[in-house]
Amino acid sequence: MINDTLTTELFWLTLTVAMTALMWVPYILNRLVEQGPGKALWDPQGDKFTHVAWARRMMQAHQNAIENLAIFAPLVLILHVTNMNSAYTSLACAVYFYARVAHYLVYSFGIPALRTPIFAIGFAAQLVLILTLLNIV
Repeated sequence: MINDTLTTELFWLTLTVAMTALMWVPYILNRLVEQGPGKALWDPQGDKFTHVAWARRMMQAHQNAIENLAIFAPLVLILHVTNMNSAYTSLACAVYFYARVAHYLVYSFGIPALRTPIFAIGFAAQLVLILTLLNIV
C-alpha cells in the first residue's frame, strides 16, 4: 500500500488519470503559438487543426490513452471493490502506467517500431487484471 487510503492499484490509477488529464497541454500550447491566441481560442466549429506533425501525433496518443483508460480504470475499481488485489495486480498497474507514458512519448516523437510493442505491454498489463478477476491467474 502506498498510503493509508489508496491501494497500490488505486495509486497507479490516480497517476494514470492525472497523466491522461494533462496530455493535452503541449499540443494546445503549440496551437496557441502556431495560430495565435485569437484563432486558437475562437474555433466555433472545432475544425482548426495543427500543421505540426508531432502535435497531431500527440493528439492521437492522447485519444488512445483516453480509450484505454476506459478499460483500465474499471478493472482497477473492480479489483478494489472485490479485494482481489495482489502483488501481480500492483505490478501490472505500475507497468500499465509506465507503458502509457512510453506510448505517449514514442507516438508523439513518431517512432513507429516501438509504438506497437509498448502498446502491447500496456495491453498485457490489462490482461493480467482481467485474468485475475476471472480467477485464471
